[in-house]
Amino acid sequence: SGARINISEGSCPERIVTITGPTDAIFKAFSMIALKFEEDINASMTNSTVTSKPPVTLRLVVPASQCGSLIGKGGSKIKEIRESTGAQVQVAGDMLPNSTERAVTISGTPDAIIQCVKQICVVMLESPPKGATIPYRPKPASAPIIFAGGQAFTIQGQYAIPHPDLTKLHQLAMQHPPFTPLGQTTPGFPGLDATTPTSSHELTIPNDLIGCIIGRQGSKINEIRQMSGAQIKIANATEGSAERQVTITGSPANISLAQYLINAR
Repeated sequence: SGARINISEGSCPERIVTITGPTDAIFKAFSMIALKFEEDINASMTNSTVTSKPPVTLRLVVPASQCGSLIGKGGSKIKEIRESTGAQVQVAGDMLPNSTERAVTISGTPDAIIQCVKQICVVMLESPPKGATIPYRPKPASAPIIFAGGQAFTIQGQYAIPHPDLTKLHQLAMQHPPFTPLGQTTPGFPGLDATTPTSSHELTIPNDLIGCIIGRQGSKINEIRQMSGAQIKIANATEGSAERQVTITGSPANISLAQYLINAR
């Protein structure tokens, strides 16, 4: 295609492909990518029972300052692009994590996608980004975790993969519940398991991330408390500080599991 193509680091569930060059080189590269995606779809359909062919889908990463021009006044530009190319175009409402860029998803036939990319490039050339752009960098996967039958599994795509290290942590946490079940009291510390030393550990978490750890009406933090068996206290926001203090109390196993779950969030 004559375009420069760079692919970001590979330990993430998503990688960013950056295509640079004159517009015709970009279209050529995009048409080759779209056709490659279509080949993949055709190959995956050979043994499947699906009858209708799914469209080719690409996600573009566009500086948020250019998204307004792409949408147009009252959505006029994006409507024009959809109608003239036959591709579906969707601009994400939120910026991608830790960046000033938004995802623009385009789907359709390879031909519709190439026409659509042409029009998007024209808009991007006419309205360059304003101010500095903080590029989106995908984070390595912290895959969701499921505990079932005393084993821990991480979810990768549609499969659950057994995770021995987490299973060990989970089993340790289960052996040392922070409170003994009602009706069974341990001598010395009613309600607390006397055999495990309790310690406490402090973390600081940026204010803008605290919400995803607490969850709606505390749902996430309660889930983490239950799964880890640790007590977790989140200090109130202090004026002028960009961070919140989090204190985790429990057995070492409870604490490491709670820390793991907080980091995964």
